[in-house]
Amino acid sequence: MNSENQEQPTAAAPHGAEIRRGPLRPGERVQLTDEKGRRNTITLTEGGAFHTHRGYLQHDTVIGLPEGSVVTNTAGHQYQILRPLLSDFVLSMPRGAAVVYPKDAAQIVTMADIYPGARVVEAGVGSGALSISLLRAVGDHGSLHSYERREEFAQIARGNVETFFGGPHPAWDITLGDFQDEVVKTQEPGSVDRVVLDMLAPWECTDAVATVLAPGGVWISYVATVTQLSRTAEAIRADGRFTEPDGWESMVRGWHLEGLAVRPDHRMVAHTGFLLTARRLAEGATGLVAKRRASKTNFSEEDLNAWTPAAVGEREVSAHKLRRAAKDASSTVQRGALENAEKFQQETDTP
Repeated sequence: MNSENQEQPTAAAPHGAEIRRGPLRPGERVQLTDEKGRRNTITLTEGGAFHTHRGYLQHDTVIGLPEGSVVTNTAGHQYQILRPLLSDFVLSMPRGAAVVYPKDAAQIVTMADIYPGARVVEAGVGSGALSISLLRAVGDHGSLHSYERREEFAQIARGNVETFFGGPHPAWDITLGDFQDEVVKTQEPGSVDRVVLDMLAPWECTDAVATVLAPGGVWISYVATVTQLSRTAEAIRADGRFTEPDGWESMVRGWHLEGLAVRPDHRMVAHTGFLLTARRLAEGATGLVAKRRASKTNFSEEDLNAWTPAAVGEREVSAHKLRRAAKDASSTVQRGALENAEKFQQETDTP
């Protein structure tokens, strides 16, 4: 039989892709932009309404429209209706911990070379912002194993990830506990392609990372202060099983565009955190020592205390706020997007 005449199997769409196409459905989060560029993100519900001091907009007016439609509320004000981009979703989703900003998530995915099918571990999961970017990068056939010390944060992250993808992602697992203790129990030595750490003291994880990371694998850390950056870099150098670490930060400045009035915005997303990368050497190989080394590499007591949560500006999140964020992230309205989408699609497909 001619192979050209054989019916080729249809590849399944990547997880979550189906809810980002087609008409707007109940259960979806959509972004409303008014004439002045102000944005609001809402979850569409049958019979629901979006209220402001300038009238209200019935959700039923929006449900069933194609993305990119313009609608008018009861007071005559217009809104553009679009599905939020990943960067929009991250900045508007429920949170318990500070999120990794889109500019840093993009740098992590690119500079750590997170590729489809990669085996990645991360700690901590926070509110799930970075987890979403990593899951999109590894795809359905990769794996992301997240480690989080606080159960409340894990609940918030799980709700946000399932909201974004329309349900549990097949490549994702979460383990509660300290990364350096749990990762060596759940991952085989040399089996991990990439390690992503967003934590206060990544230097405490040097041995665990070296154990699970495959030769040539990338370790990338996200830290807030210069002291954390320096101490992590020196710990990597002292370990000897990694390449020379590289550190950097990124800043994003928008531009005002109106006729000939083209100028930088007065505001910008400046320092959010530092990124540091190193790669695992082959077993038995010793990292090359830089020809020029700093005259001082020992840390004083003052240096060691500079990275505590209070010193880096982290505020303790109240238990009430965490419970509320977890409830918002895992609400049936948000997490029911895929189920409602399928129901709505069946109804619209019925002649």
